[in-house]
Amino acid sequence: MLNTEQARADHTQLDSYAPQELVQALVDDQFQAVSAVRAASASLAEAVTQAVPRLLQGGRLIYVGAGTSGRLGVLDSVELYPTFSWPPERAVALLAGGKKALFRAVEGAEDDRDLGAADIAEAQVGANDVVLLLAASGATPYVLSALHAARQAGALTIGIANNPDAAVTREAHIGVTLDTGAELISGSTRLKAGTAQKIALNTFSSAVMVRMHKVHGNLMVDVKPTNAKLYRRCVNLTMLATGADDAVARSTLEACGYKVKLAIVMIERKLSLEQAQARLDACDGSVRKALA
Repeated sequence: MLNTEQARADHTQLDSYAPQELVQALVDDQFQAVSAVRAASASLAEAVTQAVPRLLQGGRLIYVGAGTSGRLGVLDSVELYPTFSWPPERAVALLAGGKKALFRAVEGAEDDRDLGAADIAEAQVGANDVVLLLAASGATPYVLSALHAARQAGALTIGIANNPDAAVTREAHIGVTLDTGAELISGSTRLKAGTAQKIALNTFSSAVMVRMHKVHGNLMVDVKPTNAKLYRRCVNLTMLATGADDAVARSTLEACGYKVKLAIVMIERKLSLEQAQARLDACDGSVRKALA
């Protein structure tokens, strides 16, 4: 039996716990998710190292999963545009059962081997793409089918599972094992297994974006403002990076279409929009190099 399917011996009376005790047990169990990701940090770092060159060549991040794992992939993919201005067409989420499976389980979709390969083919996966394959069990037929098709297409494959020696981690170019063990509620991998996957995806995609100069210092300077909160964040980020006051930051951002990178270089080096853009282009978008 898989580790994630085992029944725990330490909380056999879980259904009789008082609310405070029940909540405490559920929260405390989540700490194992952090430990599992920390133990996989070397694999995640290798995944970042191998992914960045392909993405710099125009490749895409493609997330593949079923159920909770698939929905976590969708979540990571859609957050990259507002956070890092990563083009939506370069963050593709493939979920067993399609978009309708976001809201309601599609019966049998995760067991359909042909469907995984078909979705990879439809997405026209190629050699510069980076495919993340998520499966708590590590043996989901839909995900394994997609893995084999992605490898055949020449893509970099990164398998993420919550059980040791899982097929998806063995057969991917890079395997990331998040060994979270048995769940507090037996088999419910939406709990700490899902938490570990969320942390791993956050870590991987954020590290990739840092390496691709989407961050200056620890400031998210490639943010795409899509609402009032994010427009205000652009102003705050520009002020933090340059020491400019609100008025200068806001007027400069308005002049450059609220592109924080441009605003920083314009203010710090007293350059026109065109001059700042030329500097950034010459430095592959690195604010640090453009300022130097």
